Amino acid sequence: MIKAIEAARGSFILYEGQPHLVIDRDLYSPGKGAALAHIRLKNVKTGAVLKVVFKTDDELEDIELERKEVKFLYSHRDQFCFVEGTTNNRIMLSSAIIGGNKDFLKAGVTYQIIFYRNEPITIILPIKMELLVTEAEESVKGNTVTGDTKEVVLETGLRIRTPAFIKKGDRVIVNTEKREYSERA
Repeated sequence: MIKAIEAARGSFILYEGQPHLVIDRDLYSPGKGAALAHIRLKNVKTGAVLKVVFKTDDELEDIELERKEVKFLYSHRDQFCFVEGTTNNRIMLSSAIIGGNKDFLKAGVTYQIIFYRNEPITIILPIKMELLVTEAEESVKGNTVTGDTKEVVLETGLRIRTPAFIKKGDRVIVNTEKREYSERA
């Protein structure tokens, strides 16, 4: 058990019987009464994000999760195959566990799978990934100075908005948390 004030970003707690990731924690002192901890939690099974207010001395149940480093191999229908680096064990995950993260799965890239009670519950992506632009409209000469954006398609099928100067064949860095263009590689 940990106190709400000790819940650090990136830690996992059990809230309402479900494992949750602590996304953010802000401390608030109303001036009268006990200080409060505003904690944003992400349910690792459903992906739902909620904001919960605790008293700083409320006790939360921290949980131990197992992390395994894996490389993505391939997908077939609704199944995604990974291989564990140290043992070469294959791990199959369903699209229900992968969710929207499938837009960032690229063969040969290392990811982390989180296990709770020996059951895979989610996959952790790198914060930034380098991806190839496979489709992009040609930009009109002169429009690249004004800060215009356009939609491009990346090698994984993800569609994002980028500056107008990005063209087919360019490599871009994408922020996986915000699902948006970060910079040109």
